[in-house]
Amino acid sequence: SMQSREQNPSSCSSSSGKTPKPRACIRFKCALTNTILDILRRRPGWVEVKEEGEWDFYWCDISWLRENFDHTYMDEHVRICHFRNHYELTRKNYIVKNLKRFRKQIEREAGKLEATKCDFFPKTFEMPSEYHLFVEEFRKNPGITWIMKPVARSQGRGIFLFRKLKDVIDWRKVKHVEDHPGEHGRAWTSSSGGGDGDGVRTDDQKDETQVENYVAQCYIENPYLIGGRKFDLRVYVLVMSYIPLKAWLYRDGFARFSNTRFTLSSIDDHYVHLTNVAVQKTAPDYDPEKGCKWMIQRFRQYLTAKHGAEAVETLFAEMDNIFIKSLQSVQKVIISDKHCFELYGYDILIDQDLKPWLLEVNASPSLTASSQEDYELKCRLLKDTLHIVDMEGRLTGKEKRIGGFDLMWSDGPVSRAEGNVDTPVNGSFMANTHLGYNNDRKKQLKQLFRPLHTQQKV
Repeated sequence: SMQSREQNPSSCSSSSGKTPKPRACIRFKCALTNTILDILRRRPGWVEVKEEGEWDFYWCDISWLRENFDHTYMDEHVRICHFRNHYELTRKNYIVKNLKRFRKQIEREAGKLEATKCDFFPKTFEMPSEYHLFVEEFRKNPGITWIMKPVARSQGRGIFLFRKLKDVIDWRKVKHVEDHPGEHGRAWTSSSGGGDGDGVRTDDQKDETQVENYVAQCYIENPYLIGGRKFDLRVYVLVMSYIPLKAWLYRDGFARFSNTRFTLSSIDDHYVHLTNVAVQKTAPDYDPEKGCKWMIQRFRQYLTAKHGAEAVETLFAEMDNIFIKSLQSVQKVIISDKHCFELYGYDILIDQDLKPWLLEVNASPSLTASSQEDYELKCRLLKDTLHIVDMEGRLTGKEKRIGGFDLMWSDGPVSRAEGNVDTPVNGSFMANTHLGYNNDRKKQLKQLFRPLHTQQKV
């Protein structure tokens, strides 16, 4: 990590003082010590600032955002890696509310058929505020499996599956004993039933603390299996602005497999049902060298060999629809601030009918690598994210592709024209997305920044 200091221009070293910063020098702060810190330290012309220094770019954590965003003055050029109320998209209870509301709006404006394009989220109820609605639904379909998830935790913590109402009733009674009430405020047994389930979100609240809310979600009982194992996909979407909506989709991603063969006969085994790496790596027979991941390119090739190019193209187009509709559902409620951008990690499950389901959206997708291949993917992803954020001011704003990112939406759909080498013969006018295609980013970046190098030489 010291080498990066040596690479940086010497003019950067005085940047934490009050002297005006040289234009070529970008001062960054980073709250995480993983791949992103490596990438920031290695970036030419960027220098790290410690606690009190002024900064131009901050890769902050969510808790900093909650406590400081509203009290921090930011110059025009300053950038920060989250939107102020990102949780409208990334908390399991809020995304459900926003999607339900958005679906109703589409039905009013464009009819029922169009509204079905929002049916990519499993039936979900917020607990405790929708407990009675959940019970009603539960009784209509006895025998199906449900999954209970805390709304503000990650890495599979606090999740369990159930088929009997008794399990939820018992869980409510013992929740405060079994769980760690200190971890997220009170358990929801102690709430009066309202919590933050009334849709009113004031101050910083409720972002991660106070009543521990859960969602009860219909468990997808027919997941697509590879080698008898369940998996989900992690896909990266970069949002540069909500108004207008400007979103990029990364070509690389991965499938995360469970360690144990899938069965519905044991609903208590997390190694069967949860694909989070944090859960899987604790399995007794987990092999850290092999890991539980496939690159998304390999996954796409596997599906194409099995089901044909057209079926796979349809599946990936339906995934594009999920990314766009979910972002549109929060477009009006997220505070779109020109200083903010956000790299989201989407978790998608595919069922046996090749239908994609949105499981959740993560505001802080893990940037800690679980293998060498994973580290390289995350390095590419983060370098390209920084190219798009463009602190150096090298872009024209008209680019449709930057490194491994393809512009998917820019105040309207962005399309790839016919004749593109990546486009299937029957797809004449398709979305400009290439998820799971070859990521020849080095070649692309050379072309993109070539004029710049020429100018510099001149």
